[in-house]
Amino acid sequence: MGFEPRGPAERLQAIGITPDLLEPLRKALDPGLHFDPIPAPGPHDWLAAHHEDGQTFDEFVRSHPNRPDKTRSTLYLQPLGEFPKDRRVSLDRLREFAAAFFSMKVEVLPPVDFGAVRMTTRKNPLTGNRQILTDDILRFLKQRLSPDALCLLGVTMEDLYPAESWNFVFGQALPAERVGVYSFARYDPAFYGQGRGKDYDLLMLRRSCKVLAHETGHMFGLAHCIYFRCVLNGSNHLEESDARPMRLCPVCLHKLQWSIGFDLVKRYAALARFYRRAGIDDEARWTAERLRHIAGDQVARLLLDTKAAP
Repeated sequence: MGFEPRGPAERLQAIGITPDLLEPLRKALDPGLHFDPIPAPGPHDWLAAHHEDGQTFDEFVRSHPNRPDKTRSTLYLQPLGEFPKDRRVSLDRLREFAAAFFSMKVEVLPPVDFGAVRMTTRKNPLTGNRQILTDDILRFLKQRLSPDALCLLGVTMEDLYPAESWNFVFGQALPAERVGVYSFARYDPAFYGQGRGKDYDLLMLRRSCKVLAHETGHMFGLAHCIYFRCVLNGSNHLEESDARPMRLCPVCLHKLQWSIGFDLVKRYAALARFYRRAGIDDEARWTAERLRHIAGDQVARLLLDTKAAP
């Protein structure tokens, strides 16, 4: 049986019960006109190749996911290998984005040289590029997990593979162990022999922020989303990854807010300001509009004023 998109009733049920929530959160979880249902997959898309039952808000809560507490309260990013200037992503921008998206403290650790750490490598039979085995990276990260870390996430420009039988993997996570790793290598047009173009920096920032939000969401116990178009949608190829939005749908937003307890109004304002500074104009407009829906025009104008807000 192929994947059948869920109907309106199933999508609302997946969001969870909202009438007793505070008004800003209740409004934020109302899909209204701002969230599109996930469409039927194309023949090569994720849901055409992978059976997924979805994860409702109630199922998420019953799964006892990782949650920040007084001890484990920081997200750590661990750069692995080189980030060459001609094909790099901005680690400072990634930190800013993650801090706004998750409303948590985020720190970037000093980079680790792959040459100084024993890792299994191979030459990819199709591309001829070096790849690094994710099992070795994850084992290394578990050894460096500090007591105050909610999770430790390795980021790299090296291509990755999880087993000899696999061609590659964009990333891999062990949520129960609170470590994960993901690669930006295949998000670079030059990887496929294409020109980088004048918007290369913005393209890499957008793609890297998406994968950061997606994979870190898994560290919080969020499964792939099958209800709305969402940054937690699975992807089988780069075109499908590019098509998914940078935002959380109401189902996944409810899960993350329950986990972290952030103020929805402040979170949307921080994200809107980040997108505006970074030049990600479509997400800046969408997020500002959502903020106005939740908090009203006057509050939104005040919070979006970069002179009045951090």
